[in-house]
Amino acid sequence: MAGWEENGPEPTAPHADPQGDPFLRTRFAIPRRPATFLRRERLVKHLDQALLTPLTMVNGAAGAGKTLLVADWAAGREGSVAWLTTEAADQGCGMFWAYLLQALRASGVPLPAEVGFPADASRVDHTLLARLAAELSARDRPVIVVLDEYDRVTDPEIAEQLEFVLHHAGRGMRLILVTRTEPLLPLHRYRAAGDMTEIRDAELSFTPEEAAALLERHGLRLTVSVVRALVERTRGWAAGLRLCALAARESPDPETYLKEFEADRTTVADFLLAEVLKRQTPETQDLLLRVSVLERFCPELANALTERADAEPILAGLHRENAFVEHLGHAWYRLHPLFGEILRAHLRVRLPGLEPELHRRAAEWLRRSGSLTETLGHGAAAGDWEFTAAALVDDLAIGQLFTGLRSDDLTELFSRMGPEATSPAADLVRAARDLAQCDLDRGLTHLQHAEQSLAGEQPPAQDDSPGLAAARLSCALLQALAARLTGSPERAESAAEAAEKLQEEVPTHLLDEHPELTALLLTHLGSARLWAGRFEDARAALTTVADRSGGASTALPREESLGHLALIDYLNGWLGRAERKALAAMTETERFSLPQASGSGIGLLVLAAVAVDRNELGQAQALLDAAADAHRAMRDPVRDAGRAIATAGLLLARGHTQAALEAAEPAVAADVVSPWAEGHTALVASAAHLAEGRPEMAAKLLQAVPGDQVACAVGAARAQLAAGKPAAAIDLLDRVHPDGRAGPAVTVRASLVRAQAADGAGDPATSRRLLAQALQEARRERLRRPFLEAGPWIRPLLGTVPLRGLAAGWLTPGPPPHGGPPRPEDQPPAPVLEELSGRERDVLQRLAQMMSTEEIAADLYVSVNTVKTHLKSVYRKLAVNRRHDAVRRARELRLL
Repeated sequence: MAGWEENGPEPTAPHADPQGDPFLRTRFAIPRRPATFLRRERLVKHLDQALLTPLTMVNGAAGAGKTLLVADWAAGREGSVAWLTTEAADQGCGMFWAYLLQALRASGVPLPAEVGFPADASRVDHTLLARLAAELSARDRPVIVVLDEYDRVTDPEIAEQLEFVLHHAGRGMRLILVTRTEPLLPLHRYRAAGDMTEIRDAELSFTPEEAAALLERHGLRLTVSVVRALVERTRGWAAGLRLCALAARESPDPETYLKEFEADRTTVADFLLAEVLKRQTPETQDLLLRVSVLERFCPELANALTERADAEPILAGLHRENAFVEHLGHAWYRLHPLFGEILRAHLRVRLPGLEPELHRRAAEWLRRSGSLTETLGHGAAAGDWEFTAAALVDDLAIGQLFTGLRSDDLTELFSRMGPEATSPAADLVRAARDLAQCDLDRGLTHLQHAEQSLAGEQPPAQDDSPGLAAARLSCALLQALAARLTGSPERAESAAEAAEKLQEEVPTHLLDEHPELTALLLTHLGSARLWAGRFEDARAALTTVADRSGGASTALPREESLGHLALIDYLNGWLGRAERKALAAMTETERFSLPQASGSGIGLLVLAAVAVDRNELGQAQALLDAAADAHRAMRDPVRDAGRAIATAGLLLARGHTQAALEAAEPAVAADVVSPWAEGHTALVASAAHLAEGRPEMAAKLLQAVPGDQVACAVGAARAQLAAGKPAAAIDLLDRVHPDGRAGPAVTVRASLVRAQAADGAGDPATSRRLLAQALQEARRERLRRPFLEAGPWIRPLLGTVPLRGLAAGWLTPGPPPHGGPPRPEDQPPAPVLEELSGRERDVLQRLAQMMSTEEIAADLYVSVNTVKTHLKSVYRKLAVNRRHDAVRRARELRLL
C-alpha cells in the first residue's frame, strides 16, 4: 500500500494515493478562464471577505458560474491557494484527506513529515487531523483552501473531520466551498458567530448590465430591451447566457434569435437534461416533467399530478440541490423558466397526449383550493371551456371581465372559447365578453340563451355549491348592463330587484371577495335612472358606489359613478361640483394603472362641457379628442348624449350652427326617450335659430320640451325676449320652481335675461343689480359663455365702475398699469386640468431650479423612475411636453 502510516513519518511526500495510484494533478489545478469570461467586480469584492471569515460558501445551480468566479479570484491572490476538485469516485475518508494534503503541498504549503499521510483509503486517524490543524494554526498567514464541487462529498464523517480541522486551525486556514447543495457542516453556528461568507444563486445571477457586457465579449451588441428579456428568461443564469450567446453568434440575425429561440432545441437543453434531469431518480424525473405545466406548485398539487404521495421530500431535495427548483416560501415552488420550457418539450416527447390531462388535474385541484386565476388558466389549457366558464361564474367573478387589473387577460383567455361549449355559464361569459365590447346584438343573443337555460334549471338535491344562484346573479348583472346600453330603465330596475333577492342565496364570502359585482350592478342601475331623468334616484345608486373604498376591482365602477354624478351636477348647472367629481373620476383608474379605455370616459366629456361654459374652447376640444381616442368601444345613451352636449356647445361657441345641430342628435338608439337629452337637443337647436335671427322658432322648439326643465325654461325666456316679448319672458321665469337644484350655469342665465329685460324697460338700476348678482355667481365658477352669448347690450354695463371690478381678471382683462396696454399676465390663465399632488409640486419646484432628473431623485430620496413618473403626470396636468414649458406654465398659474 502506498504512503506511510499516520504514525510512521517518511522523509518525503508520497506521489501516489493510498491505493497506489498516482495523484491526478488536474484536480489541484485552478481552472482556466475562457477568453469570453467576464470578471464581475461586485462578486470579487464579496469574495475578498473570505479572507476575514473561516468559512465561505459559494452555493449555486449547475452552470451558475461558481467555479470560474472563485478560480478568477484565486488566480489573483498573492498567497497560497490550495485548490482541490472533489470527485464522487473518492471512496472513504482516507482518500479525501490524502488528496487534500497533496493539494496543500502542491500549492506550496510546507507540511512537515510529522503530519503523516493516510495509509488506508477508507479511514483516517484522528491524530493526523489534530497534527494538521496544529500545523495550520501556527502559520503567520492563513492558507486558502478551495474545495470545488463539494456537493459530491456526501460522507457525514468527512464533514465532521473537515469541521474539526477548520475549527482548530483557527486563523491559519480559510476554507471556501464551491457547491450545488448545502454542505453537511454546522452552518448555523458559523452564521450566528459572523464567521461565514455566503454567495448564493441570486447573487450569482447576471444583472442586465453584466449580461450586456458578457454578450459584447461574444461579439454581440444588442438593444437594452433584448438583453433584459434574455436575462428575464434565463434568470441571469450564467451558463444559459453563454450558451445562448454562442448560438446567437452562428445566427444571421442574433437579435431575432435571442428573442424567439426555442429552448428545447438548443445546447441549453442538452446541458440541463444532462446536468440536472438525468441525474435524478425515475420518480423525480417523472415529477419534474409533470409539474412543468405549472407556473408554481406545492407538494399537494404535485401529488395530484403524479397521483403519488412523495412530492414533499422530492421537492425539498431538489431545492436543496439547486436543481433549478426555486422555493417561493410557504411550501410553494417554481421551475427556472428555461428548465420549465425544456421539461415541457421533453414531456410531449416522452408522454405524448398527457399535457391536457395534467392541466385538467391541476385546474380541479386549484379550484378546490380557491385559486381562481390559475384555475382558469389550466382549465383553458386543458380545453375544458365549460369547466372554465363555470369556475368563473360560480366564483361570482364575471365582473372581472369588465373591471380590474385582469379584465384584458380574461377577455383574451375566453376569446379562444369555441362554440362546442354550450352550458349556461359559457353563454354568460360570451354575453359578458360581447357586451364589454358593446357588441349588443351578439351579447343580447348569448344572454337570452343563458336566461332560457337558467330558467329551466333546478338546483341539485343536497348541493351546497352556489352554482345556480351565482349564475342567476351573474345573469342579473348582465341584464342591468344590457338595460343601460339600450336605455331601458324598467329593465334595469327588474334586474336590480332580482339581484337583491339572489344575493341572499349566495355565500357572503363570495360577495365580499368580489365587490365589483355589486358596484357594477349599481353603476348600471344609476346610469339607466339618469337616462330616464330620475336624477335623485340615480344619485342614490351612484353615490353608494362612489363612496365605497376599494381596490383595483372596483376602480372602474367608482370612476363611472363619479363621472355620472359629475354629469348630474353639470346638468343641474353646478360647474365646480361637476369638475371636481369628473377629476376624481379620472384619477380612480389612474391610481391602479388600469387601461385608459376601460370605462366610458364620461368624466372627460363633463370636463369638456364645463370648459365650453368657461369659454376655454381649446381645452374643450382637447378633452373631446381624448375621450374619442381613449374610449372608442364604449357606447351607451348617457355617454353619447353627454358627448353631444359638449360637442354641440363647442360648435355653437365657434359659430358653426349647422354642425352643432347635427352633433346635438345622439347616434345611439334607446328604448325610452331621455327628457334631459331631448331638452338639450332642443336648447342647441334653439340657440342655433337665435344665432341665425329666428327667435320665434327658437321659442317654439323649447315650449315643446316635456317636463319641468329649468334650463329649457330659461332658454325659452331668452328666445321670447329676443322676439320682443319681455313680458312673456319674465312670465316664463316666474313660473319656474327650481327647488334649489339649479346651479349658477342656470341661474346666471336667468339673471341675465331679467337684466336684459330691465335694461330694455329703461330700468338701469335693476339691470345693474341683476348683472352684479350674475357676475358674483359666475366668478366663483369661471362661467363666461352666458355673458358672451348675451349680446351687445351687456358691454356698456360691464364697463361701468360698479361692475368693472366684478368682471376684471376672469371675464375681462384686468386694469393696465399706469394706463398702458394690457399685460399678458393680466389675462385670466387657462385652468389646470387636475390639481398637482404634493410630491408633484416638489418635483416641479426642483425643475424650476434647473435640477436634473438624477439630482431631483437624490434630493427627494426616490428613484429616477419615480421622478420620471411624476414628471409625466405634471406635463399631462399642465398640458405641456417639455420642462421649460412646464415651469413657464406653472408660473403663469402661480404654482411657483
